[in-house]
Amino acid sequence: MRKLLPLIGSHPGGRAALTCRYRCGDACFHEVPNTSGNEYAGDVIAAALSRRSVLRAGAVVGAAAAAGTAVGFGQAPGAAAAPAAVPAKGWEKGSGKVRGAARGLRFAPVAPNTADAVTVPEGYAQNVVIRWGDPILRGAPAFDPEKQSAKAQAGQFGYNNDFLTLLPLKGERGRQVLFANHEYTDEQLMFPGYDAENPTREQVEIAWAAHGLSVVVVEEDRRTGRLTAVPRHHLNRRFTATSEFRLTGPAAGSDLLKTSADPTGTKVLGTLNNCAGGTTPWGTALSGEENFNQYFANAASVADPEVKARLKRYGMSGGATERKWERFDDRFDLAKEPNESNRFGWVVEVDPYDPDSVPRKRTALGRFKHEAAEPRLTADGRPVVYMGDDERFDYFYKFVSSKRMMKGDSRAAREHNLTLLDEGTLYVAKLTGDSPAAEIDGSGKLPSDGEFDGSGVWIPLATGTTSHVPGMTAEEVYVHTRLAADKVGATKMDRPEDVEPSPRTGRVYVALTNNSRRGVDSNPAADEANPRNANKHGQVLELAEHWDDPAADGFAWRLFLVCGDPEDPSTYYGGFPKDQVSPISCPDNIAFDPYGNLWLSTDGNALGSHDGLFGVATAGGRRGEVRQFLTVPAGAETCGPIIQDRRVLVAVQHPGEVDGASYEQPASAWPDGPGKVVRPSVVAVWREDGRGIGV
Repeated sequence: MRKLLPLIGSHPGGRAALTCRYRCGDACFHEVPNTSGNEYAGDVIAAALSRRSVLRAGAVVGAAAAAGTAVGFGQAPGAAAAPAAVPAKGWEKGSGKVRGAARGLRFAPVAPNTADAVTVPEGYAQNVVIRWGDPILRGAPAFDPEKQSAKAQAGQFGYNNDFLTLLPLKGERGRQVLFANHEYTDEQLMFPGYDAENPTREQVEIAWAAHGLSVVVVEEDRRTGRLTAVPRHHLNRRFTATSEFRLTGPAAGSDLLKTSADPTGTKVLGTLNNCAGGTTPWGTALSGEENFNQYFANAASVADPEVKARLKRYGMSGGATERKWERFDDRFDLAKEPNESNRFGWVVEVDPYDPDSVPRKRTALGRFKHEAAEPRLTADGRPVVYMGDDERFDYFYKFVSSKRMMKGDSRAAREHNLTLLDEGTLYVAKLTGDSPAAEIDGSGKLPSDGEFDGSGVWIPLATGTTSHVPGMTAEEVYVHTRLAADKVGATKMDRPEDVEPSPRTGRVYVALTNNSRRGVDSNPAADEANPRNANKHGQVLELAEHWDDPAADGFAWRLFLVCGDPEDPSTYYGGFPKDQVSPISCPDNIAFDPYGNLWLSTDGNALGSHDGLFGVATAGGRRGEVRQFLTVPAGAETCGPIIQDRRVLVAVQHPGEVDGASYEQPASAWPDGPGKVVRPSVVAVWREDGRGIGV
């Protein structure tokens, strides 16, 4: 029997209290922002379609099916005998290969552990690509934590790297463009002698410069697999909390977005709390602004009751903030600038190939706590963007553009494609389970049909300047999207984070990280899409659009993984034998490898091990087999995975963020060893024999 590590701490989701304090403003300890009276999926199960009719709706046979495209789900794996599976034996020492696993996942799984290191499979090597503070712009000095300045930080790689994407760089052999965002700062670990009650202006301005985005060219060493940053490249850029951003789309210029500093409502200084993102088919990077609410003070002092209610729905209801930025810039004081917070919570689009371009906040994609934004194209070339709102009992969305992408790299094509996310329809999802209500009891026990599944509809919220929500204008829908989704009865989910369509099958996967408040006190109880009360470990939902059409208004869904200890009867691993999987808890970011396997990074592992990166087969006889590829150091979270043929990249975020830790008393010696400041970093991993990952 597998022996799991002892549980570390009791903070919700397994996070350190220090992480919750600086990352999301202790969101888990505040009142749930969504107090709407929406129906929950569990309330409408009795009126649901039968499972057979759901599958008829989702697995329509037509031209897409004839072409071999996945359009729906077959028989539930749990309803029939589990697939015959070969245990992951036959590790060939030193070869980096395991017989029997799915192609792309043939490595010896890393065991759960608490090592203060990035631990990778035998036969694999690694290097740190870039660290917090490494200079990337011309004139930026080498990192010196004892002499850091705002000016220096503005030219250096930012703090707490999260989302990563690599884009090709034509004409420069062996080089690519790395885009990274920087979610938040932990001043307690960044500054010697930090006084949280009295931060200095210099510390605040350094933190402003450490937030935001980085564009940096990287170069590979084809002999070893190492990837290193190229400082001072002409494409390298930094965007901070004081850089200029443009608001575009149907809400740009709205009175709801105007401030005393920007009476046009079209120009914003900075981007905050950028979490995951996406990569567009036309070569730009998307980044989601997530827990922006924690940066804005004095919501309790706002006099207008309607404005106060809107702020509360987005998690703003108190006085002073943790970082005290409001002392140094009035725009962070809601009593003085109540509209400033409306200018955050958007998806940001960056053109990494144009060093003179101004990033754009796309209002057509709605405003909420964006975890990610990942596009796919319709058959006629229109982008569809899937998005999660990372809050307990909030929703997931999609945007369908009304414009077609132009192919090619001409100037006309690039200019046209930079308008694609400004016009279209914004939708929110409503899910219905297909099992009797009595079979969803909150324990995670599978219903009699063998899996948690059902149907769903996409409810339109707004198209251009037309609102589909009674009582709200289109501008109000875009700026106060949560309130619009409340009104139309969207399904409350267990923290929908990264949402990614498979490039092979078109199926969409949603990481639902956890929800310790599900079924607790007066909070909503379990439903078929969120089947466990006090959900510590999360689940992964799989969605098939009708006709495999990303623009469809309906879909079939089922839970692919119900995470946690495989020996716990409430867990489910795609129907695969649970004694042959790596235990996984709190799925967060998602990526796909070249073979169609889903890779998941975790945030807040509640099983006692450090967070890690896991690969799982999505098809064939090994569907649901989870295999752990790496773990990260003490206090860290695994973010931003990129899975290439011959290399894996991860962002190691907030290493050493352990309760009681400080600059003077670090809880980790990673990445540079004892006596050095702990630094969030990007890590590359490759096979020592030069062959492909997991083959």
